[in-house]
Amino acid sequence: MDYRNSHAPLYEVAVKNKPALDFRIITLADLPLINQLLQHSSTRTCDYTIGGIYMWIDCFGYEYCVYDDTLFIKGFSENRPGETAFSLPIGKLPLQESIDMLREYCREADIPLVLSAIPEDRIDAVAAVTGGEPELLDGWSDYIYEATALASLSGKSLSKKRNHVNRFMTDNPAYEFEPLTPELLPEVEIFFAGRPLAEKIDTSMALYEQHECRRILAHYSCFPFEGAVLRGQSGEIVAFTIGEIIGDTLYVHIEKMNHDVPGAGETINRLFAAEMLHRHSQIRYINREEDMGEPGLRYAKESYRPVMLINKYNVRC
Repeated sequence: MDYRNSHAPLYEVAVKNKPALDFRIITLADLPLINQLLQHSSTRTCDYTIGGIYMWIDCFGYEYCVYDDTLFIKGFSENRPGETAFSLPIGKLPLQESIDMLREYCREADIPLVLSAIPEDRIDAVAAVTGGEPELLDGWSDYIYEATALASLSGKSLSKKRNHVNRFMTDNPAYEFEPLTPELLPEVEIFFAGRPLAEKIDTSMALYEQHECRRILAHYSCFPFEGAVLRGQSGEIVAFTIGEIIGDTLYVHIEKMNHDVPGAGETINRLFAAEMLHRHSQIRYINREEDMGEPGLRYAKESYRPVMLINKYNVRC
């Protein structure tokens, strides 16, 4: 075909000559490939991490497709359950080309093209390509912290957190902090099974989170995660945490503690941040993810004094 004599724009002809995007269910076996492509993400939101995707598969119905070294994720919109939406493609293809492929997919499926949870630092680029209007996703902003601040808890604004850590260490002079290894998983699973359901406005979401934490623990070795365990005075587990590193950011996906042990949460938070900085000198920020509109979570995340919140938007194209 002589593209110069075609009435259709070149990119439309190119898209129509490409194979249709073939989305499929995400399995544990797919994670290494997906993780490799996620390393090319230029944003610090948790939606572009293995934890941010895999822990929400059942909630948002995530599926994936890889075309020309570019990752496409399909699921449901955060603010309109059941409405098909797509993450911003990541990888080799230029944004214009990848969006055109999604347009063609949606045209054939007879559905509108909705881009989901687009970070605010990519909104201008997306708007330039799509012309769509951004819609703020309330409750889905990511809380970002200076890694050195969480590792030291220095300064007046974090003095209460520092006092909680000091209280824990005074009460538990024989405390232990150790990496989460496969050998410790059975003990951690027993500890987690004994924790009460998280207090959330939406009980179904609390149950979902509990289920996903158990699934992560059951298949921990399949994920690119690092974790830690905190033990109290008698050697019992009082807290554990699991995170993931991409670029200069540590994403804390799970943090559970015994709330009856004063300072356990603050202590594992600080020690984990310090340990990750020691192991990975490139870390500058820690993402402690969204509050999902939960007042208790919002208060807890704000109390650590984030340096920024990354807002996210849906864009209807």
